Amino acid sequence: MRIALLSYRSKEHSGGQGVYVRHLSRGLAELGHEVTVYSGQPYPENLDPRVTLEKVPSLDLYRDPDPFRTPHLREFRGPIDVLEYLTMLTAGFPEPLTFTLRMARDPRLADVDVVHDNQSLGYGLLWLLRRGIPLVATIHHPISRDRRLDIAAASLRKQVSVRRWYGFVRMQAQVARRLPALLTVSTASATDTITDFGIDPERMTVVPLGVDTDVFRPRGERVPGRIVAVASADSPLKGVAHLLESVAKLRVERDVELHLVSRIDPKSATARRIDELGLSDAVTLYSGLTDDDLAALLASAEVMAVPSLYEGFSLPTVEGLACGTPVVASRAGALPEVVGDAAILVTPGDVGELTDALAALLDDPHERERLSAAGLARVEERFSWTSVARATVSAYETAIAKTKTRTRRADR
Repeated sequence: MRIALLSYRSKEHSGGQGVYVRHLSRGLAELGHEVTVYSGQPYPENLDPRVTLEKVPSLDLYRDPDPFRTPHLREFRGPIDVLEYLTMLTAGFPEPLTFTLRMARDPRLADVDVVHDNQSLGYGLLWLLRRGIPLVATIHHPISRDRRLDIAAASLRKQVSVRRWYGFVRMQAQVARRLPALLTVSTASATDTITDFGIDPERMTVVPLGVDTDVFRPRGERVPGRIVAVASADSPLKGVAHLLESVAKLRVERDVELHLVSRIDPKSATARRIDELGLSDAVTLYSGLTDDDLAALLASAEVMAVPSLYEGFSLPTVEGLACGTPVVASRAGALPEVVGDAAILVTPGDVGELTDALAALLDDPHERERLSAAGLARVEERFSWTSVARATVSAYETAIAKTKTRTRRADR
């Protein structure tokens, strides 16, 4: 099967979407399929050699070290670039829309068996449907959940700009309702997407994510008192502020250290909170880690904390389980579904409950050993990229069949 995998940004350090693209494309290639990744910037790195990368240039308005930049006039190549820049100027996020508009004009997609969109859900996908191209889309979770939490956390003055930034969510809901086949990564995410986007449940298929157990595995001795957490974005959704307060409380009676994998702006509220709580010497920040470095860090900790207020899946949590690291996680979104009985669950946003759970686990080596074994068993049973690829191909076959049926009806 010739597969076009579309992703408006795919570098792994930009978030879980890049991880999904790399591992799914490799799994599909291992099954013998011909996979081409069409990606906007930042582009993916370390794709499998059997996978072809086609770069889809944009104005790259959010690149490091110059986000929200003003492009030179010669960089504009047409109306889509103008739309991208004007949307940014009005505080919107243009990439999901402009990426799909570029792909809708790409003649190469006419030669594939199926197009798989990785949560761009832009209006350009509807043009591909009109061209009779079989189409599947993955919704990791409805971004409406992020929007709701970010608006609630913003000051009244900032709420207008937050609403404008998330303006693309309405488009995503409209497009998702028109697509014949949708994938999502958990039952919780499916339920939330159906509710928020008004999706027909029969169009949705749950395919959990996988983990590379050759990389994410136990690695010997753990550092006493070390807590690790992974937050792909510095946003209220990830609950980092609550975790920092818990660590400050733990330090009153224990020698603990927090290793936080996240891109934290030195001028952000999170950075200020670290200073206010006197945690500068107890918190180590990381970003841009390789898989091997991340696995080594996860495996070095006595406990992994996942304080999120919502998660559609949380691949880092599965990676922590695969490293045999005991997990304390919020009872939020898909997290209970992901961890099962292999973690301690706490109320989202409850600092006291989170602190008590972390303290109890740090003080109880037998409970840590039990949870470690339970996590390893759960990963072996449920999370494999090969099984993810096979289930995804099944969704492709469904989309192709639906497209052929729709085409025959149109020809009558």
